[in-house]
Amino acid sequence: MIRRISKVKNVSVNSVAFSSLVQIGDSIGISLHTDVLAVQREQPIFFGSEGNFQIYPLFNVPVSFPPLFEEITMNVRHPKGSIQVNTIDIVSGISSSALLHIGSSNTIFCDSRRKNIRQLERGKGYITLKS
Repeated sequence: MIRRISKVKNVSVNSVAFSSLVQIGDSIGISLHTDVLAVQREQPIFFGSEGNFQIYPLFNVPVSFPPLFEEITMNVRHPKGSIQVNTIDIVSGISSSALLHIGSSNTIFCDSRRKNIRQLERGKGYITLKS
């Protein structure tokens, strides 16, 4: 881990939600995970049997990373030994496994899975549009 001093004069964040993080300072590792099942209907009806993540393959597939075969060589110079920022201004917010990190870290893993289902009225029943 590259060790430097981080200097930030002002930080402004409107909101932080859904497994997101504002980390000030160094960390060894950060892991964030969010699962979202969004059902949108023309009429606000809740049937009571919804929300089972297990029936959607998206939420059951393990995260895989491609193997790294390349050797990476870095030459790094830190003439000042610090990162200096005047202002960080997050206007809309940090959400769904997102991260604002001020400092150094060895590893960061952020995973966000979202299933959108839109159900539109047609006659007396619903048609389902899946994405």
